Amino acid sequence: MTHTAHRLSRFASASALALTLAAPLGLAPIFATPAQAFLFGGGGRIVYDPRNHAENILSAARALEQINNQITQLQNEAQMLMNQARNLASLPHSSLQALQQNVDRTRQLLSQAQNIAFDVAQIDQVFQQDYANIPMAAPEAQLLADARSRWQNTVGGLQDALRVQAGVVGNLDGQRAELSALVGESQSSVGALQATQAGNQLLALQSQQIADLIAVVAANGRATALVEAERSAAAEQGRVQRERFLTPGAGYQPGNARMFNN
Repeated sequence: MTHTAHRLSRFASASALALTLAAPLGLAPIFATPAQAFLFGGGGRIVYDPRNHAENILSAARALEQINNQITQLQNEAQMLMNQARNLASLPHSSLQALQQNVDRTRQLLSQAQNIAFDVAQIDQVFQQDYANIPMAAPEAQLLADARSRWQNTVGGLQDALRVQAGVVGNLDGQRAELSALVGESQSSVGALQATQAGNQLLALQSQQIADLIAVVAANGRATALVEAERSAAAEQGRVQRERFLTPGAGYQPGNARMFNN
């Protein structure tokens, strides 16, 4: 009985020693691994995971960056739409009416040409009648009437040229004002359409000035042509009259004479 108790005592001591030696080995893995979460609070047991918290912050930063990119894109699109609206804005100033008035005044002056208008058919008819042929047998009264008609045509052409020149000079003030306005509108244009329209109106103003210049040249050319035509006709009429004067007549022909009514 004593021997059995002694053996049990020795077995218990060995078991206790084995448990004591095995305990640190069993607890070693627990303390070797770093802590991944922390427990806070009492009964609620709030768990804080640093790695999960960092991932959440990174995800939120990515989402915020995407939102900022979208906001920037929307701002760029809004700016693009504003630029398109400015490019499509029409020019508030128009010189069309003033330019048309200038052109109409010049055309009216040209249409008031005296005696011989700017018409091909009428020019051919008048020149054939008054300038081309001066008949030898025309009476002196007819020659004088034709010469006066040609002189009146020349004087009328010179007067018409002066009137056209005066009208064109009168258009200069309006053209100067329109030029200043259009240049100002072009410099202050907010879009491509306004700049283009201002440029087109400047070209229209230049075209109107060229039209005035053509009118002046045409009126001066007409006056010069009438002067030269009158000079040529006068030379021809002088030749005809000289030949008629130098042509021998029939001579003296005696006739019957009565005196004292007898």
